[in-house]
Amino acid sequence: MLAIVIYALMSWFPNAYGTAFGRFLGRIVEPFERLFNFASVGMISFAPVVALIVLSLVQGGITYLGNLIIGYGYGY
Repeated sequence: MLAIVIYALMSWFPNAYGTAFGRFLGRIVEPFERLFNFASVGMISFAPVVALIVLSLVQGGITYLGNLIIGYGYGY
């Protein structure tokens, strides 16, 4: 999640994507973020926001399933 936020903030700095760190983050973040390119209005892309929401939902679902399987907090 932090990588997506940092990658989105890098868009505010000129040539930040061209640095070694920017290219490294791009290889990690862009394939996942590309799934949500439909979420744009004009020149503004909401792909990072949608990606963060999806990751949060997946994380919550995995936590819920893990707790359900292990039996924490559900009266077992």
